[in-house]
Amino acid sequence: MILVTGGLGMIGAHTVGALTDLGHAVVATAHRRTVRPAFLPDDVIVEQLDVTDPAAVAALGDRYSITDIVHLAGSIPGADRVAYFRADTAGLLTMLDAARAWRVRRFAVAGSLGSYLGRNEIPWHEDLALPAAPAPHPIIAFKKAVEPLTTNALQDTGIQAVVLRIGSTWGPLMDPATPFNAVPPYLSAVLRGERPAPLYADDGGDFCYAPDAGRAIALLSTADTLAHDVYNVSSGQPFTNRQLVDAVHAAIPHAQLDLLDGRRAGPGHDPYLDIARLTTETGFTPAFDLAAAVADYLAWRTHHDR
Repeated sequence: MILVTGGLGMIGAHTVGALTDLGHAVVATAHRRTVRPAFLPDDVIVEQLDVTDPAAVAALGDRYSITDIVHLAGSIPGADRVAYFRADTAGLLTMLDAARAWRVRRFAVAGSLGSYLGRNEIPWHEDLALPAAPAPHPIIAFKKAVEPLTTNALQDTGIQAVVLRIGSTWGPLMDPATPFNAVPPYLSAVLRGERPAPLYADDGGDFCYAPDAGRAIALLSTADTLAHDVYNVSSGQPFTNRQLVDAVHAAIPHAQLDLLDGRRAGPGHDPYLDIARLTTETGFTPAFDLAAAVADYLAWRTHHDR
C-alpha cells in the first residue's frame, strides 16, 4: 500500500488518482482540508493526519502496511518564515523516520524547479549543478534544502530516495486566486466574463497540467527500478502567453483577451524543464498539451469552484 501525504491537494490528489489507475492501493492523508475530490474512487482510503506528529504517523503505520511513501504534504508560509521552515522540516523528518521504521521500498518527496534558479542553460536538466543563488521565496528555499536532507537521511538504508523537481503545475483543485501560477487566475477572470489584464505575448515558460504531474509521480513511485534519485516532473515543453490566449479563444471564442508585443523583460527565453530522464525510465509522455489543458480546466471549473 502506498502512502501519499498531502494526498487531497492539487498534485497529491492527481497522484493518488494515477496510482489507483495503475492498480495500487493508496492511503491519502490530509491535515485540514479532507473533502474527497470528485475524480477519486471510493476505495481510496483518506486519513486526517498531521505529519509533524510522530505518534499519529506511527499509529497510521500500525493500521496499514505501507510499502512506499510519496511525501507531498506542505504548508504555505506566513509572516514568520522560521515557523514555516520549522513546521515543514518537522514534517519531512517525521516521514523519513517513518520510512525507516516501516522499511519502505521508496520515498519520493516534492522538490521544485525553483532549485535551478541561477542557471542560464535552457532547458533545465537534472545533471546541472544547483547554484548557490538566493531563493526568492521560502518555499523554494525549503524545497532546495529537502534534496540533500532526504538523500542523506536515507543513505545506506536500502530505501530509495526520489526527489521530484516539480515544474510549474496548475489544474483542477488549485486555488483560482493562487499567487504561485498565473494561469488559474487568468482563466478565472475569463470565466467571470471579465477582460483580463493584457499579457506579454512571448512571456511564458514551464508548463505542467496537474493530471500529467500526478501520472508522472505515480510512474516514478511504482517503477520496478530507477537509475537516479532526482527527476524533473513536467511537460517537457515551454508555453507562451500567445499560445495561452489562442487556447482560451478556441474554448471560449467570445472572450476578450489582449496581448502586448514581445516580452516584459526584453529579448530572451523563459526556462523550462527537460524530462528526458523521466520519459526514458518510465515511458511517461504528457497527455495534455496547453490547448487540451485549458479546455479541460475550463470544463472542470464550470462545475467546481476550484
